[in-house]
Order: sequence, then C-alpha cells, then structure tokens
Amino acid sequence: MTAAADQPKLIVAADAEALAQAAAERVMARIAANAGRIAICLTGGSSPKRLYQLLGSEAWRGRIPWDRVHWFIGDERFVPESDPLNNMALARAAFLDRNAPAGHIHPIPTTAENPDAGAEAYARELQAFYGADRLDPGRPLFDLVLMGAGPDGHTASLFPGYPEIEETRRWVAGVAKANVAPFVPRVSLTLPVLASCREMLFEIAGHDKRPILTRLFNGENLPALRARSNGETVWLVDQAALPEDIRGPR
Repeated sequence: MTAAADQPKLIVAADAEALAQAAAERVMARIAANAGRIAICLTGGSSPKRLYQLLGSEAWRGRIPWDRVHWFIGDERFVPESDPLNNMALARAAFLDRNAPAGHIHPIPTTAENPDAGAEAYARELQAFYGADRLDPGRPLFDLVLMGAGPDGHTASLFPGYPEIEETRRWVAGVAKANVAPFVPRVSLTLPVLASCREMLFEIAGHDKRPILTRLFNGENLPALRARSNGETVWLVDQAALPEDIRGPR
C-alpha cells in the first residue's frame, strides 16, 4: 500500500525474516544509486539485528563497496563500547568490524564527560563529514537512515514529551534519561538531521509492536510519526505487527 506522494510508503513483509531480507535489498538499492561516497545511518535496539547479520553474511557482504560506504548511527546509549547495551557495538560485532575500514565506522563517543559533550563531539564529526555546519535540503547528509519505533512511540532516542524532539538548531542532543528501559542516558540525532536523507526506512516487526503501530497508524502525534525524510520515508512492517485495521502511517 502506498500513501500520497508526501506520505510514508507502507510495505508489508510476511514475517521477520522476510522483513530483514527486504530491508537488506533496500540498503543495497540505495548503495547502488550512489556512485560516490555513501553514508548510512544505522539504528539500535533489537529490530535491525537480523538485517545486520545478513549484511555481514557471505551472500550479501560481497555486494557492498566497503571502501565507499561510511556507517553512522542515529542514537546511542551512553555506556562504554564494551557494554552489551551499546548500539554500535551490536552492529560492529554483526558485520562492521569484519568488513568495513576502521575509518569508515563512526560511533557516537560515549567516553565524553556527559551525554551533551558526546552529542557536541558527534555533531562536529557529522559536520566535518558533510563539509558544512548547515544542512542543504538539496544535498542530503545520508543516503539511508534506518529507524525503529519503541513501545512509547519514540524513535532514535527522541521520546514523546521530551524537549529534544522539538530541537531544530542542534544536530545531536544529549538525553539525560530514557523514557523506557534501559533507563540510561542517551545521545540522539535530532529530527532535522535524521530527515536529511534520501530514504528513511523504519523496520517494525513482532506482535509486541502492534499496539504502538496501531497508535501511529491512527495518527497520534508521536516522535516515530514525526520522523520523516526530506526524500522518501518507508515503513517496513511484518504481518505480526500489522494492526487489523490497516490505514497506514499518516
């Protein structure tokens, strides 16, 4: 089902495995569309784990021009890289460390004094990569931004009712305490920076996501619904998560 031109596109996959396969194909399509330097913004949580395993598998890794792709992340839990809660650590273990040049992996620093300092450091890194401190709508920062939706409707580490969701000036923000478990400080890209992409791809799978997906499809003003690409926004949802009354994201 495809919504109006300015609305997210909804793609339904049979199950979590089919969803991961479809996500991997969309990653490859965005890579193939850019003959130059490519930037992909990863996401944390459990949703992308199978996708990351696929990208690191023998069947897929040979299709990635590793010397041209840079890997960023949309948010991070402010814990050491060795902590199991660290988002980028999951991606590194699943596929990055074995394949990507070390200089092409761009984790959010969590050794800074506090989340705000980590946010400022990552903003500087993003701006250096982009070559400017202001985003040009005609020149996206990312080719692809991967996203998920939490049980409260948060995306990245932008939580409902938190001031960071309204941020328009800063590229990256520190979040003192999460709205859902794990209750650790976070660092998150802001909505305008996440929007600076050719495609924003949400992966949402499993029965436990059906309640929040129902709220989002009903148009509730939650961060996951407010996150939109300046280019194409795609919601990739498996059958288990799909609400019975399907209207699609608004």
